[in-house]
Amino acid sequence: MCGGEGTRLEGSHEKPLHPIAGDAMVDRVVAALASSAVETTYAAVSPNAPETRDHLERDDRVRTIETAGDGYVADLVAILESPAVSPPVLTVAADLPLLEESVVDRILAVHGDDDRSRTVCVPVTLKRRLDVSVDSRLEPADHLAPTGVNVVGNDHETMYVSYDPRLAVNVNRLEDAHTATELEGNGCE
Repeated sequence: MCGGEGTRLEGSHEKPLHPIAGDAMVDRVVAALASSAVETTYAAVSPNAPETRDHLERDDRVRTIETAGDGYVADLVAILESPAVSPPVLTVAADLPLLEESVVDRILAVHGDDDRSRTVCVPVTLKRRLDVSVDSRLEPADHLAPTGVNVVGNDHETMYVSYDPRLAVNVNRLEDAHTATELEGNGCE
């Protein structure tokens, strides 16, 4: 999912192209997915981020699917309606620059052959300890925050709670980008 403008980042880049330790966030996510057990990577692009679309269309590790850019849920529905994809689908937000292959593979292993949808979340206290923004919480478990990683299946939804800081750092603001860069330099695990 990489159709965001990045207005809260207050930078000169579209959100997915915002650099962390010299690399665009979306490139870091694509690299993690490409080296994981994920078979095919599709990028949900939108008119909100035309430079991101152009950038990803030059990357042979990913295929793009155009969405309207009406928000995460609307764009996800558009992706799921595409004939190219069918559940289960691992969705990953482009604002997770610390994501690594081992994290993706752990989520896939937890999901296994389960047909349920799964929301991957972290404790709000972990995000606060890392000093990153908390933009949403899961209802009714308001002590948990979504990570931007989900498995969309064909059955009811369940949650997977992770305590991995690499899933807790969503870069939505400039301060989050600074934290991600600092954690990357310190070998965040």
